[in-house]
Amino acid sequence: MKVSTVFKAFSRAEDRPTPKEVYNYRVYCSALIIAFGGAMIGYDNGFVGGSLALPSFLREFGLDTISKSDANFITANIASTFQAGCFWGALLVYPLGHYYGHKIGIMISSFVFLIGSVMCCVANSSTGLGVMYAGRIFVGLGVGACSNLGPVYISEIAPPPIRGQLLAFYDIFWQAGGLVGFWINYGVSQTLEESRKQWLIPFAVQFIPGGMLFIGAFFLRDSPRWLMAEKNNPTKALENLRWFRKIDESNEYFKFEVAQIEEGVELRAGTIGMGVLAPIKAILKSKSLLLRLGFSTSLFIWQNASGINAVNYYSPTIFKSLGIDGTDASLLSTGLFGVLKTASVIIWMLFLIETSGRRLTLLIGSTGVSFCMFYLAIYSLVAKPTSHPSPQGSGASDLPRSGQAAMAFFYIWTIFYSASWNWTPWIINTEIFDNNVRSFVQSINAASNWFWSFIMARFTPQMFDKMGEGGYGVYFLFASLSAVGFFFVFFLVPETKGIPLEMVDTLFTKDVPAWKAHKHTLHQIENLRNEFQQEQKVNDTTVD
Repeated sequence: MKVSTVFKAFSRAEDRPTPKEVYNYRVYCSALIIAFGGAMIGYDNGFVGGSLALPSFLREFGLDTISKSDANFITANIASTFQAGCFWGALLVYPLGHYYGHKIGIMISSFVFLIGSVMCCVANSSTGLGVMYAGRIFVGLGVGACSNLGPVYISEIAPPPIRGQLLAFYDIFWQAGGLVGFWINYGVSQTLEESRKQWLIPFAVQFIPGGMLFIGAFFLRDSPRWLMAEKNNPTKALENLRWFRKIDESNEYFKFEVAQIEEGVELRAGTIGMGVLAPIKAILKSKSLLLRLGFSTSLFIWQNASGINAVNYYSPTIFKSLGIDGTDASLLSTGLFGVLKTASVIIWMLFLIETSGRRLTLLIGSTGVSFCMFYLAIYSLVAKPTSHPSPQGSGASDLPRSGQAAMAFFYIWTIFYSASWNWTPWIINTEIFDNNVRSFVQSINAASNWFWSFIMARFTPQMFDKMGEGGYGVYFLFASLSAVGFFFVFFLVPETKGIPLEMVDTLFTKDVPAWKAHKHTLHQIENLRNEFQQEQKVNDTTVD
């Protein structure tokens, strides 16, 4: 293959003139519609733990009349059935997206989510928890499917220079949904009497992001890349691409993008084939891709090992272990956690991910997370705050100095986690696989995330009951795993910032260690760039 052809494939889109019409409201609005899928995820992360701790919910389903261990078992089931649904939703939606496209897949997924929301709201003491469990599974199926389809759709319709920005909408809405979920429980606990309405309102608010996504999906257009690759419909693909870009077919930018899409389709057809099973077969036949898939799914192990989903789903338990007793005080502390988490993610998106890069961000995050968790473990072991709790309803200001320090370290942990591990694994996993297998790999990676989230959501209450007084063993576990995660990143995770997707394979060269892979790949790119320029000079001379 000629050097010019190779270089053209991975040359940065920013290097060619981009018409201002490309950055139009259509592509931004499409990304914003998809971002409501992120709000669905974030809201569940934020509200469910607090809602399950509301006295009105416990009384509604008779959990206030059984032992603490039995109540913990039931609430863990309610929380974790959501993750179980997400796991299967992320996997099962892959063939749906392949055959019917992202638009239809998102419409169906959001409708399933709304059905689950209805089931959760009609559950009561008469129907029992069976309806609640079923509703949580349906909600999870919808969320898991959207976590697969949504980011892939955005990446396919986005102009390259703003692809990261448009993907960031998904995470912003994720955090915004979580922030609303954290505070809504505090709001109903402060303003409403203990009644069915008190816990029903947080469950009913799920309709808002789910409904917005379902309605908005009717206004979406199918991805031109999907139409070209999976439906073999170039006419409709070009029509939709013109709509997204708002430029004429005669424009050089439009011609170049069409050529890229056609070249990608031809490359896939000539290498792995075009069927729904083709990416699966390609991965199973490639030891390199299998190892890379194991690497990408493992990132979610270390993400969950930070303890984030223990906090998301059982924040009242976490704060009680640190000495903050009472539902209102726990919910207030949870709300502050949500504010700090959202602010840290915004800082990450604006200042860190494209400056510090992915690798350094994760290394610093693992260090900070591990250190903070070690302090919480030592504090819980030595001070035994659950044996000497503060007065009912007391907050952080009523804790002893050591307890106040523990709360400070908890919020510092929030900053380190949110500015590193919260979304960086998702970014890396969209960058280390080429277009031939990315859609399938996205379903596997999303399922991995939900599997480990399920483990945390299902067993956190039992861990706090069994792993030492106040759960100090849980904090030691999170601290130790985060320390191991540091070495995983150091030895195995290459930097992907600024590397064209067509060159990611060189980051995983066997003879180059992860900490040198980025520099090695940039050197190869520079060599190819120089060869390309020399070839162009020769061609220009020949023409003259």
